Amino acid sequence: MNDLISHSATQLEQRLREKLAPTQLEVLDESAAHAGHSGANGSGFGTHFRVRIASPLFTGKSRVARHRLVYDALQDFIDQGVHAIAIEAL
Repeated sequence: MNDLISHSATQLEQRLREKLAPTQLEVLDESAAHAGHSGANGSGFGTHFRVRIASPLFTGKSRVARHRLVYDALQDFIDQGVHAIAIEAL
C-alpha cells in the first residue's frame, strides 16, 4: 500500500511564493510522464515536478545555493512524498 500524499503544482507554487518572493514562477506537474518509475504513486500526479523560478534571493548565489533555497522551501512536500523536483533557477 502506498502511503504517499499527492500534492498539486498550486500547493508548491504557493509555498515558493511565500518563501522566495519570486519575480517569475512556473510549477509543472510532470508526474504522468513518470508513471511506473521510482517514486510514482500510480495516480499520475503529485510526485514529479518542474520548477522554473527567478527570485531576488538568488542574487549573488551559486547554482547549488539557488537550488538549495528551493529544496529548503519545499522540504515538507519532499518529506510527504514528492519524489523529484527539476529546478530551473533563472
